[in-house]
Amino acid sequence: MATTAETGAEPASTGADPTGDPMLRTRFALPKRPAGFLRRTRLVSHLDQALTTPLTMVNGPAGAGKTLLVADWAAGLPEPVVWLTADPADQAPGIFWAYLLEALRAAGVPVAGEVGCPAEAGRVDRRTLTRLAADLESRDHTTVVVLDEFDRVTSPEIAEQLQFVLHHAGRGLRLVLVTRTEPLLPLHRYRASGEMTEIRDAELAFTAGEAAELLSRHGLHLNHSAVRALVDRTQGWAAGLRLCALAARQVADPHLYVKQFEADHSAVADFLLAEVLDRQPPGTQDLLLRISVLDRCCPDLVNALTLRTDAEPVLAALHRENAFVQYLGHSWYGLHPLFAEILRAHLRERRPGLEPELRGRAARWLRRSGALHEALVQGAAADDWEFTADAFVDDLAIGQLFTGLHSEELSALFARMSPETTGPAPDLVRAARELAHHDLEHGLPHLRRAGQALDGNGRDRAPVLLGRALLEALAARMTGSPDRAERAVEEARALRQDVPAQLLENHPEVTALLLTHLGSARLWAGRFDDARDVLSAVAGHPGAAAMALPRWEALGHLALIDHLNGRPGPAEHKALAAAGQAERYSLPPQAGSGLAPLVLAAVLIDRDELDDAQALLDAAAVSGPLGDDPVTEAGRTLTRGRLLLARGDARAALAAADASVPAAVSSPWAEDHAALLASAAHLAQGHPEAAREVVERVAHHGTACAVEAARARLAAGRVEGALDKIANLPEDDRPGPAVTVRATLVRAQAAHESGDPVTARRLVAQALLDGRRGHLRRPFLEAGPWLRPLLSTGRLRELAAGWLLSRPGHQDPGPATPDRPPVLVVEELSAREGDVLRLLAEMRSTEEIAAGLHVSVNTVKTHLKSIYRKLAVSRRSDAVRRARERRLL
Repeated sequence: MATTAETGAEPASTGADPTGDPMLRTRFALPKRPAGFLRRTRLVSHLDQALTTPLTMVNGPAGAGKTLLVADWAAGLPEPVVWLTADPADQAPGIFWAYLLEALRAAGVPVAGEVGCPAEAGRVDRRTLTRLAADLESRDHTTVVVLDEFDRVTSPEIAEQLQFVLHHAGRGLRLVLVTRTEPLLPLHRYRASGEMTEIRDAELAFTAGEAAELLSRHGLHLNHSAVRALVDRTQGWAAGLRLCALAARQVADPHLYVKQFEADHSAVADFLLAEVLDRQPPGTQDLLLRISVLDRCCPDLVNALTLRTDAEPVLAALHRENAFVQYLGHSWYGLHPLFAEILRAHLRERRPGLEPELRGRAARWLRRSGALHEALVQGAAADDWEFTADAFVDDLAIGQLFTGLHSEELSALFARMSPETTGPAPDLVRAARELAHHDLEHGLPHLRRAGQALDGNGRDRAPVLLGRALLEALAARMTGSPDRAERAVEEARALRQDVPAQLLENHPEVTALLLTHLGSARLWAGRFDDARDVLSAVAGHPGAAAMALPRWEALGHLALIDHLNGRPGPAEHKALAAAGQAERYSLPPQAGSGLAPLVLAAVLIDRDELDDAQALLDAAAVSGPLGDDPVTEAGRTLTRGRLLLARGDARAALAAADASVPAAVSSPWAEDHAALLASAAHLAQGHPEAAREVVERVAHHGTACAVEAARARLAAGRVEGALDKIANLPEDDRPGPAVTVRATLVRAQAAHESGDPVTARRLVAQALLDGRRGHLRRPFLEAGPWLRPLLSTGRLRELAAGWLLSRPGHQDPGPATPDRPPVLVVEELSAREGDVLRLLAEMRSTEEIAAGLHVSVNTVKTHLKSIYRKLAVSRRSDAVRRARERRLL
């Protein structure tokens, strides 16, 4: 180009670039928004910050909606916006600046004549840049320049020149870069000084609400779950959503299309292959195809799959280019799910049979690196079940089929294992899957086959033998075989010295599960102290999520032991702690025995809170496992029987007492408590001799049985025999208040029927004092009509008021007399609400109450709402005051 004679500057514009080619004016045009375009207010508001910072970058992958977002924002600005779409030819500085200067003029932004235009394609005069910066800086308004597809500009020289103009133009220039990659400008300086506005791919992703509106604008009205699923699958990728919407409009059932959407046979695949894969050099294309079989990858793993050594810079470059390669942190990367799906389909077409080889190679690399779970996934996908089962068992991960963390996922993975795969490890995995689902019929044969294959195999596979011991202990627990459980645990203890210490440290759940199964078997055998020893070790283990299920089960069993010993307070405390474990770690109810709800129901029955007990039992029946071990089955049967009896259905209670629990050996406590239930049911039917006959057989087994035998004798009119029985209670048995209150009431009844009212009243007072702390109402309600007159007057009435007498919806143990205190007009608080109220009176916070009761904060809030409703108040202080007025505190 010639310079002008008057100024020495190049002509302002000739309509051609420095090579003489005509300028493509379409590059200056603001892109048009398509039909169905959705303006996203949150992003437009963010872009408004571009008017206050020198530099703005909108950075995202192909199809993320960058260009349309900025074009929509620019169209709404009152002042003209300079728009230039970059081109690969812009690597030459002269051509780039010629186009940028022409874009200014095309937008109506005057350019001073002395600025001129580049005369050569390969260079631009520094004076041109200096004059342009000075021209922009001298104006009283700001010029907004948008450079679209700036990732095409890769020249460091142009980036340096652009930085020069931006810096010296000051407030006169606001530069907006729309790009797939990080530009070569010194972004760190702008970030550090707060002079940069950024919108990146995470912010560009459509939310579920935005996606629903976008789809509806394309005539596709989906329910929330369908929209959510589509957003999750596309990760909010704009092009994926729009292409899917356009395709779904062409089918009869759009909902079904979205649900069964196959990315590899769609316009989405065409878009990604053309815009992303085909832009890469052949070597990089091959790398992308190979790593598509991985959920995540690191350079060393990629090198193992591609047999190359340069994966690290290639992955980093792909991430910088927004080529749908996401950086996950700590040198790990992942492909966009849709892109990976399409690449896998492309891999199968280009290289049939390569995918299983790649997955097998990845599985072995992942196992060596310690990523066992990912190794199992890859081994299963490669259909290499021998490797997968061996890795699972040899790495001592078999306990994870029971812990609730990955149990469902692992069970589903091994459900695909080929029946032709044989050997100790596959059979152990099959046995574990069946036993985890409480299926003894199918689980035990697999366990036997694994044992036969391992017999005589020495100790070269100690982790496998330890896995077998774990399953043997579980089978013993489920079949009610205490001796078999003891042998299994002894074998496991002997094997520990041959198992690598690191494996045992990584899998504390194996030892915890072994001890839990042993504790359950000992409990079934009636060896409460021995059971408590091993269960307490598990319940007190400090491990995190992996230990949650063993702790849950151990606490449930310990709660049952306390309940069987007549200690409702400690039983409730442990059961609630177990429930806290389940809630904190979101354990599935079917994963464990579910003893905690049964114990809580039993405690509620003792308190005569029958509706709450029924609700717990019903919930446990719905969500519990399909089959139970004998401990849980007996606990459920006896608790339901006691509830039926408390509701007045003695016939159904007798049927529950007669129900048999399948087990290899009988349980002494289960037989004793069945006899207690049957005796109480006979007494409720008015058959004292039948009651006495049932319970006399076990009367010598403990205090609870002796007390029930004495009660049956009293009902049969045998006062002396009752006194003799109650006077010779076992000295070595130290039961809790649920038993001692009943024993005291039997003594009181015997004194009453022997004509000793003073002793009778004294003993009833003692029983009231002992029972009031735990609100143990059932012993008094079951005592019989002799008790009612005693509770109607004097000190006994005072001791019973507020917790035993005047209970809405319940019959009082005492008769209705004119001088009885009036019934409270409020609904009575439950025992748990009483606990919350007492802590509330101590000025405890909600969090402190939750910690003290071992429940969640939300549970405490629920109790507080109920307390306020029942006391007809709305504030804490009013609740405490009202409770004191009514002697609830």
